[in-house]
Amino acid sequence: MKGILGKKIGMTQVFTKTGKLIPVTVIEVEPNVVTQIKTVEKDGYDAIQLGTDTIREKVSNKPKMGHTAKANTTPKRFLREIRGVNVNDYTLGQTISADIFEAGEIVDVTGTSKGKGFQGVIKRHNQSTGPMGHGSQYHRGVGSLGTMLPMHVLKGKKMPGQMGNVQRTVQNLEIISVDTENNCILVKGNVPGAKKSLVIIKTAVKNKDAKNEPADLITYVEEVVEDTPEVAEVTEDTPVEEVSTTEEPTQEQTTEEVQEETAKEEE
Repeated sequence: MKGILGKKIGMTQVFTKTGKLIPVTVIEVEPNVVTQIKTVEKDGYDAIQLGTDTIREKVSNKPKMGHTAKANTTPKRFLREIRGVNVNDYTLGQTISADIFEAGEIVDVTGTSKGKGFQGVIKRHNQSTGPMGHGSQYHRGVGSLGTMLPMHVLKGKKMPGQMGNVQRTVQNLEIISVDTENNCILVKGNVPGAKKSLVIIKTAVKNKDAKNEPADLITYVEEVVEDTPEVAEVTEDTPVEEVSTTEEPTQEQTTEEVQEETAKEEE
């Protein structure tokens, strides 16, 4: 298990050399600092705490500055734990960059979904609308709330309420490319969260050993032109092969010949 903290930048698309379009999410991954290492003997479980997005000391406070000072680093805006890792592979103050992952790996991405405010059951729970005629008087209502015997609303009934702004994880996403120069990771598909929001990239839980072949992306248009077969120029001196114009006998001609041979045999 391994993980890193990043910031969602937005979505775009890339192409392979075969012309296949792949929608990707661009995640900016600044170097993460290991600010704390937790062990079973001291804390009851193994985990590492990562910090990212440096902030000014004026914005921070003394407890946060004292915590990050132990790792010999500056105050960080985001601090998150990654459990299930081998703590022996990490040291306090170690820097982790985007090259911890490779193209083709399968990961899980966790983020906070966009908040949509108070919504009804049509949008929040994807329920169906009522008749839309003028005399219906029931278009986007909740529907029946209780049954005859309990005489009260059952626990867990889907009702209108706050929608979004909750932590969500999208599993089994493929890493298309890792750009170490710009500190970016391209993940296939979409991930939860708004732009510039914090996301956590971790090794997939359900596909730990899965690794696909990395997509061969097109960087320049000239690469596609190079793959096209070369066409020889035809000049007056170029020899031209003669093509035989003899036509093969049709099915009708073959049948007539068979009939003639049969008639001669009978005579």
